[in-house]
Amino acid sequence: MLQYPGFDPVAVQIGPVRVHWYGIMYLVGFLVAWGLGRLRARSPRSSWRAADVDDFVFFAMLGVILGGRLGYVFFYGIGYWLQDPWYPLRIWEGGMSFHGGMLGVLVAIAIFALRRGRHIADVFDFAAPLPGIGLLAGRIGNFINGELWGKVTTVPWGFRVDGQVRHPTQLYEAALEGVVLFSVLWWFTARPRHRFAPSGLFLLLYGVARVLVEFWRVPDAHIGYLAGGWLTMGQVLSVPMIVAGLLLLYVARRRHEPSGNFVRVA
Repeated sequence: MLQYPGFDPVAVQIGPVRVHWYGIMYLVGFLVAWGLGRLRARSPRSSWRAADVDDFVFFAMLGVILGGRLGYVFFYGIGYWLQDPWYPLRIWEGGMSFHGGMLGVLVAIAIFALRRGRHIADVFDFAAPLPGIGLLAGRIGNFINGELWGKVTTVPWGFRVDGQVRHPTQLYEAALEGVVLFSVLWWFTARPRHRFAPSGLFLLLYGVARVLVEFWRVPDAHIGYLAGGWLTMGQVLSVPMIVAGLLLLYVARRRHEPSGNFVRVA
């Protein structure tokens, strides 16, 4: 059993201005995604330029922030919104949804692709390996904040929190959604793959990881379990990702369309 140290969620405070660790983790995620995207764009076979990556990350950043917040409000905090019409703007109180952020990124990427004349699927595929480290950082931020704990347990790596030993499900998610997802996708996209394949693999891996961890993670108190004493909102939102991922992998295998992210070699 490990003792949770009880971190201060505020990293820096200057007068009334507070910089939270969670916000820093978001910044880390964006910077790493930008650096990785530029690294891929430097490949001689890449059809992307550094300037393309800069604009793409800007669009994606807006999608993550707006979609993540609105997704949390609609998926998890609709009751709070009904009580307080200004609740969606209270971002300093926390509350971001990965599934909402992903939907926001999808919209942002689609707009970017249309403006640049790129195939939308190619942009999705280029983006697939980039958010893994950001997801890892975000879950570390959850751990620092002392939120999203798992069920009571007797495993030796459990953390004592408020008198109970619990699964550190934030770290489980950091490992699966961050380290594993990034490692597999970075390797997978190191060479040209059929169009839709990277996007499909991302959706499949994230969806499976999230569904698994939800069996140990405690759902938000104001929502609880949706059915059977085990089904959570996170699982309900992740199952369509698994289905979509499998469908995209199937389409990629059947169509064999070349990716537009790589310059064709004669």
